[in-house]
Amino acid sequence: MAIQTRTRLLATTLFAGVAAFTPAAMAQTTSQAGATQETTNDGTPLTNDNSQGDIIVTGTLIRNPNIVASSPVAVVTESELQLRNIVNAEQAIRDVPGAVAGTGSQVNNGNGGFATANLRGLGSQRNLILLDGDRMVTANQQGTVDLNNIPLALVQRTDVLTGGASTTYGADAVSGVINFITRSDFAGVDASASQRITERGDANLFRADVSIGANFDDGRGNAVFSVGYQEADALYQGSRDVSVFTIGGNNGVAAGASPTSVPTRLTFSDGSDRQINPNGTALQNFYSGFNFAPYNIFVTPFKRYNMYGAAKYDVSDTVEVYTRGIFSKNVVSTIIAPSGIFGEALTVPGNNPYLPAAVRDEICTKAGIALGATCNNNAALPITVFRRTVEIGPRISEYTTQFFDYKAGLRLNISGSTKLDVSGAYGESTLDQVQSGYVLRSRVQQALNANNTTTCQVTTNNCVPLNLFGPAGSITADQAAFLNGSSTIAIKNALSQAKAVLTGNFDSFSPVSTNPVGYAIGAEYRKYTYVRRPDSLAISPGELGGAGGAILPFAGGYEVKEAYGEIIAPLIADAPFFHSLTIEGGVRYSDYKVDAATSPSFNATTWKAGGSWEPIQAIKFRGNYQRAVRAPNIAELFAPSVTGLANQATDPCGGAAPLSSANLRQACLNQGAPVGTIGVIGAPAAGQVNVTGGGNINIRPEIADTFTAGVVIQPKGVVPGLTITADYYNIIINNAITLATPGDILANCFGTNPAAITAAQAASTACTSIRRNPTDGRLSGSPANTAGLPQPLTNEGRLATDGVDVNLNYQRDMGLFGLTLNFAGNWTHKNTFRASPTAYNRDCAGYYSVNCLSIQPEFSWNQRTTFSFDKIDLSVLWRYLAPSRYEGIAPDAAQRGVVPAFQGVLTGPTPLAGQSVNFNRIGAYHYFDLSARFQASENFDFTFSVANLFDRKPPVIGNGLADTSFGSGNTYPSTYDVLGRTFNVGARLHF
Repeated sequence: MAIQTRTRLLATTLFAGVAAFTPAAMAQTTSQAGATQETTNDGTPLTNDNSQGDIIVTGTLIRNPNIVASSPVAVVTESELQLRNIVNAEQAIRDVPGAVAGTGSQVNNGNGGFATANLRGLGSQRNLILLDGDRMVTANQQGTVDLNNIPLALVQRTDVLTGGASTTYGADAVSGVINFITRSDFAGVDASASQRITERGDANLFRADVSIGANFDDGRGNAVFSVGYQEADALYQGSRDVSVFTIGGNNGVAAGASPTSVPTRLTFSDGSDRQINPNGTALQNFYSGFNFAPYNIFVTPFKRYNMYGAAKYDVSDTVEVYTRGIFSKNVVSTIIAPSGIFGEALTVPGNNPYLPAAVRDEICTKAGIALGATCNNNAALPITVFRRTVEIGPRISEYTTQFFDYKAGLRLNISGSTKLDVSGAYGESTLDQVQSGYVLRSRVQQALNANNTTTCQVTTNNCVPLNLFGPAGSITADQAAFLNGSSTIAIKNALSQAKAVLTGNFDSFSPVSTNPVGYAIGAEYRKYTYVRRPDSLAISPGELGGAGGAILPFAGGYEVKEAYGEIIAPLIADAPFFHSLTIEGGVRYSDYKVDAATSPSFNATTWKAGGSWEPIQAIKFRGNYQRAVRAPNIAELFAPSVTGLANQATDPCGGAAPLSSANLRQACLNQGAPVGTIGVIGAPAAGQVNVTGGGNINIRPEIADTFTAGVVIQPKGVVPGLTITADYYNIIINNAITLATPGDILANCFGTNPAAITAAQAASTACTSIRRNPTDGRLSGSPANTAGLPQPLTNEGRLATDGVDVNLNYQRDMGLFGLTLNFAGNWTHKNTFRASPTAYNRDCAGYYSVNCLSIQPEFSWNQRTTFSFDKIDLSVLWRYLAPSRYEGIAPDAAQRGVVPAFQGVLTGPTPLAGQSVNFNRIGAYHYFDLSARFQASENFDFTFSVANLFDRKPPVIGNGLADTSFGSGNTYPSTYDVLGRTFNVGARLHF
C-alpha cells in the first residue's frame, strides 16, 4: 500500500470518528500505562483479596480465589501497547528489562521470516510462548512460536513469568513463560488505525484493526471476531550516517569490508591476493573491498493479515463449550548486498575473449603453466574467484507464512469448586521462502567456458559468455540474466494437542487456616511434525552464490504424553506475624517418542516447590524452586549435517605467525592448508568462517534448576496505590544442548597462545578435524570444498544466569488530576555459557562480541510517568541501557581468546570520518518517548507519540565485532534505535 493511501485511510478514520460522535463529558480516569505491574490473569492486582472471584494465575493451573502462586509475573499492559503503537508482540517483549532482542524486524541477515522472544538471553528455544495459557503451532524446526501471529488487537495484557515453569506447562519453559491474555466477554466494536514515520520521512509503518464482539442468548454466549492489517516499508542502512560505509572493526577504516568485491579478485595457492585493476587490463595486489552496508536494511518490509475468532456458550449450568481460531498471513522480505562468486574454484580457457593477456599470463605463472601457446590454448586454467555481481542487484528472500491454529473444548462444573476442562487443538504453519537475485555457480562456469563473445562451448539454457574480468558494469544485462537464479524452499510445521485438567479445592488440613487447599491434576498429549522441501538449487552447496551452505531436505517429529499435578496449601491465616503462610508443589512426568527407528524413547520428570509468607498484609515474601527440562527440538534431533557460516574475524594460522613456530605451521598443514600459503593465509572473508554441523539423534533433554525469591510490598494504609516488588532469580542449565563457539573450537586446538602449540596438539583430533580451504588455506570459502570448523551438537553445555528484577507501581487520584508511576528494572549479575566441561566459562552480561549474540546490559530499566487530567493523558517513557564492553577488554580476555578492538579516529569515505571512537565500549543509553492521548468523545480517542524524543544516535561499532544477525550496519539495530526521532499517530473508535 502506498504511503499516500495509508495516510488517506488514517485521515478517513479520524474524520469519521470525530464527525460521528460529539464531544461528551468524560469521567476522570487515571491511565494504566505502566510498563509492568503484578496482576492475576483477569487483570486484578496480585493480592489475596477473596472478592476477586475465580482466577487463574500465570505459573499455575490451579483455580482458587484466595491465593496466588509464588512465581513472579511482570505484565505489559494493553495501554502500554497502545501508547507505543506496538504492531508486533516481539517489540513489546524486547524492551522488558531482563530480556534481550530476539529475531524481529531489525534482524535482516538471519531473519527466517518470523519473530521470536529471548528471555534472560538464554535463547528463544528456552522460553515458552502461550496464548491464554495454550501452546500454538511453532514456526520453525527450533520449536519457537512466531510472535507475528499474536492477535494484538484483543490482547488485554502480556504476562512474563521469570524462571522455570516446566511443571506447569511442560518442556521449553526453562527461562520463563510469555502468556498473551486476550480480552474475554468482549462486546461492541473496536476499530483503530495508526501510522508511524520518522523525522527523516522514512520507515513508514501502518496498522489497522477492527474487532466485533457480542453477547447472545441472554448472556449465555459470547462471540468475538477481529481482523488486522499491518505494513512496513524497508529502511536501508545507507540512509543513516552510522552505516553509509562498512567500518573495519580492527582498523576504523571505512573503505569497504568484503573481500568479495568488484573488479574481480583472484587468490592463488601461494597465498597471493590479486585484483583486476580499475581498467580491467591486469592484476594488482588486492586494493578495494566491497562496501555492502548501503544495500542492507535496518527494517525488514512486511505485510501482515491477522484474523482471530472466539466463542463460548453455556449449554447448561454445568457445561460450557468454547472454541477459538487464529489465521494469519505474513509476507516478510530480507534484502542483503548483491550475490556473487564467493571464493569458488573455477576454470577458464586461456583463449577466453574477455580474459586480458596480462591476467592470463599471471594465472599460468601461478599455476606453473608455460606461457605462450601452452597457456593461451589451455582449456582449463585454474582460478579461485571472488566477484560481487552488482549488475544483478541485491539478494532478496521473501518469506510467505500462512498460519492457522484451532482449538475447541468444554468445561464441566462438577461442583462449586471442582471443574474439568477438556480440549483439543490443531495448528499448521506453512512457510514458502523464495530466494532471488542469486548467481548460479554452475552457470558461471558454463559461461566462462567460451572462446568467443557470442557462443558458449555448451549452449544449454541459452548460455551467454561472461565477462568476469572487467570493472563494475562489465557484466551485461544478457549475461546477468543468464547467471541469475531463484530458489524455493517449502516448510511445514504442525502441532496436534489434547489435554484435560481437573481443578478444585478441598478443606484445609491445617488447624490454623480455614482457606481451602487448591489442586490441579491433568494429562496432556502433543505431537510435533516438521517437513522441509528445498528445490534442486538450494540442495547443491555453493550453487547459489552467497547463500551459505546447502539447504537439505529433512523431516522429523516427536510426540509426548504427560501427566501432572499441582497443589497450593494455605497453612496459616490471620495469625500474629502470619497474615498468611502458603506452600505449593507440583510434579510432571513426560514420556517422549521420537519419529526415528534409531532413536530410543526418553522421559523426563520435573517438579517444583515454593511458598509465600505474609507477616502482615502489606508485605509478602515469596520463593520458588523448580527442576525444569527442555526436550530437544526437531532441528536438534534431525537436521542434516551441512556447512554454513559463523562469525570469527581472526585465524591462528593467519599472516606470518606460522613462520616462527614449527608446530603451528604443522597444525595449519594438518588442517589442509597448502604449503605455499603458510605465512600468507588471510583472515576469514568478511569476518565469517565455515562451520559444519547438524542434528544429533542421541541428544537428550537438558536439565535446569531455577530459583526465585522475592518480596511484595503494598502499604495500602500508609501509601495507597503503591506496590513494590523485588525478586532474585537464578537459572542453571546443565546437560545443555549447545554448539561450541568458533573461538572455543579454535582454542581447543591452538590453546590461548597458538605460538606455543605442541606437536601433540597439532596432531590431535581437535586440530585435524578443522578443514581449510584447499586453495588459499583460509577457514572460509566454498561450502563445497571447505568444511571449516567442526561444530557438532552435544549435551555437554552449561548455561547460568542470575540477577534481580524490581518493579514499582504507584497510582494516585487527586480530584481532577491523576498520576501513575511505573518502574521496571533489571540487574543481571551474570550470564555464562560454556559448550563443554573443558571450554572456558564465558560471561556475556554487559559484554558484546560475536560470541555473545544480542547485547544484555547489566542494568536496564523502563520508567513511565503518566499525568491525567480531564480528557487528556500525557505520558513519558524513560528507557535506560547500561554501558557494555567489548569482550577484548574483559579482565579475562586472554582466556576468552579475544583481543581489543579499534580505538582512534575513523577514516575513509564516511559521514563519520574524523570522529573519535572506541569500539571497545558502548556508553549508557537513555531514550525518552513522549505520548499524548486525547478522548474526543466517549467513543473516540486519539493518540500521538514521539519516540526517541532527543534523537539519540546509535553507537558505532566495527564490522566483525558482533554476530551478523544482531550486529549489522556498524551497530546493534535490535538493541539501539536506528530510526531516530519517530512520530506515531493513531485513532481508536469503540462502542
